[in-house]
Amino acid sequence: MDMDATQHLESGTTPRLVAEKPGPYIAPHNGAGEQASMDELHGFYLEDLSVGMTAMYAKTINAADITLFAGVSGDINPVHLNQEFAAGTVFEGCIAHGMLTASLISTVLGTKLPGPGCVYIGQELRFKAPVRAGDTVRARATITEIVPDRRRVVLRTVCTVGDTVVIDGQATVMVPARSQAKPADGDAQPQLRTAAAGG
Repeated sequence: MDMDATQHLESGTTPRLVAEKPGPYIAPHNGAGEQASMDELHGFYLEDLSVGMTAMYAKTINAADITLFAGVSGDINPVHLNQEFAAGTVFEGCIAHGMLTASLISTVLGTKLPGPGCVYIGQELRFKAPVRAGDTVRARATITEIVPDRRRVVLRTVCTVGDTVVIDGQATVMVPARSQAKPADGDAQPQLRTAAAGG
């Protein structure tokens, strides 16, 4: 099973529920200007979510990422860019910007869980360990609370390198309800199916 395409409800029991969104819609190029409907591009709606659902995104950070982030953000602290300077710090070498690593959490929330359509309204972060060029960061978000009347979803957000937690925190997002949407006829909806453990 494609781990990047599914969000797993990890309850510690088997079988488990796997919430699946339909694959991306590609509009035919026929000169008529047809486009995917909003619902075909949408992530999970509030009604689709449950406590325990989780999703992950992984990326190997390289020196170019660090340099580009310094340029975009304006944070040119030499601890990120100057090996000679950084060698004399507690880190004993260059490290990635903490917010570069944290940005991978936004990737999970905005593209996987809840996905497109959610609004990022809050984030708490605790930086636990440095990330260096060559490290593969895994950012994971897990739903811990749903507040239906306010359309709020709270997720634990953790970034790891191997077994080391480098960022721990909590995100709050606003997720639209399906009752507010106006799906076109024939729009596919997420489906729940039972999957064998390890599938």
